[in-house]
Amino acid sequence: MVLTTRRSALKTFLSAAATAVLPADFAAYAKALSDGRPAPADRKFRSRAIESEILSIRQRIADPQLAAMFECCFPNTLDTTVTPGTFAGHPDTFVVTGDIDAMWLRDSSAQVWPYLRFARQDAQLSMLLEGVVRRQARMVLIDPYANAFTRSPTSPPLSWAVHDKTEMLPGVAERKWEVDSLCYVLRLAHGYWSSTGNTAPFDREWQAAAWKIVATFRQQQRLHGHGPYSFARMSEISSENPPLDGYGNPARPVGLIFSMFRPSDDACIYPFLVPANLFAVRSLNQLAEIATHVLNDAKLAAESAQLSATVRQALAQYGTCRHPAHGTIWAYEADGYGNVLMMDDANAPSLLSLPYLGLCDARDPLYQRTRQFALSSSNPYYFAGTAAQGVGSPHTGLNQIWPLAIILRALTSNDDQEITDCLRWLRGTTAGTDFMHESFDDNNPRTFTRPWFAWANTLFGELILQIADTRPALLRQSF
Repeated sequence: MVLTTRRSALKTFLSAAATAVLPADFAAYAKALSDGRPAPADRKFRSRAIESEILSIRQRIADPQLAAMFECCFPNTLDTTVTPGTFAGHPDTFVVTGDIDAMWLRDSSAQVWPYLRFARQDAQLSMLLEGVVRRQARMVLIDPYANAFTRSPTSPPLSWAVHDKTEMLPGVAERKWEVDSLCYVLRLAHGYWSSTGNTAPFDREWQAAAWKIVATFRQQQRLHGHGPYSFARMSEISSENPPLDGYGNPARPVGLIFSMFRPSDDACIYPFLVPANLFAVRSLNQLAEIATHVLNDAKLAAESAQLSATVRQALAQYGTCRHPAHGTIWAYEADGYGNVLMMDDANAPSLLSLPYLGLCDARDPLYQRTRQFALSSSNPYYFAGTAAQGVGSPHTGLNQIWPLAIILRALTSNDDQEITDCLRWLRGTTAGTDFMHESFDDNNPRTFTRPWFAWANTLFGELILQIADTRPALLRQSF
């Protein structure tokens, strides 16, 4: 009876998915999105719970343009980036980032995260999210060092990754080792379990992937040599290549986890990316919870908790620095020898995003000092132009502000005026598209990168939901 019910549910799940297929020309599809939300027949997945929420929230937003932005952005991941299916009789969901036809572990987790709160109301949405959890576990088992994966093992890598000097396995789209990629896998899995109570995806395959994550983190503590990973790319862009034969700059093995790349996919300067290590502390503790209460794997729980404690202790000793204007703050990168990089990057995990990811309390004095640094001219990638103020990234160059960072600033703020300023900046920098972009020129938002960037779109929707829950009066004003 249970198996029959499961099969029936899977059949209904697949019928909830739209039949539209993305055209081969992703650039053309991205351009089409500039006309607004896709027509119902062109949407990749339909959720009654999400559609109901859109109608409800729109009625609470006084500003017509802000309302239109919410309606376009919040469902963008479901409308345009998901491919629901089945694998071995279970839900399976492939999620592209937008205008790149590959599934990033980080982006796919972040893109669907705001939908978790609706999963109990919508069984088909819950199965879609279960499909992401299952798909990510299979990806980790293919290669825990990869950041992005193809639709199938027979699909080629991304065009710019074809000649990378690293161990490219079938199914891998790009193989940049980023600590946060595996953290996001654990965050989504824990969030899915907490939101739904569904333990179905936590099978032996997921358990094997969890063990692989712990083993990879331990390898990249590099207590006994470099480990198996290195990376080199034929590129004139220096940030595409970790130095010293693809193993990165030297760092003292102090218990922190080496990361060769940042969430921006740019190479680290110092191998201890502090926000990513803070993320690992939290994610490993979440894994210990799953191992204890779902997997009944006491050894995995103990090893996860012990590794988390080791990284946390090392962060306390090597992850902070003293800034002449801001006092003791979190460093962005460190090497264990006393050298640090003082900056912040728009991509999360960032220093600004720590409370959003649950890595600290927003009122924590250390975070507050770090936040003041990140949102000031002391941060070389904080830009203030005539269009907006916000954090950018070396990934897109100088004077390019990321809406992602403006959104995270608002999500981590307790100040009504600051949140209002962020909404005004976001409203005024869509270049008339009603969508978020990767970045825009701080003086001319009509100069922007990536017209179809689903993570930023969905995160904007999450911001509006948070404001509706906690500060509804802000949505009743016009901008």
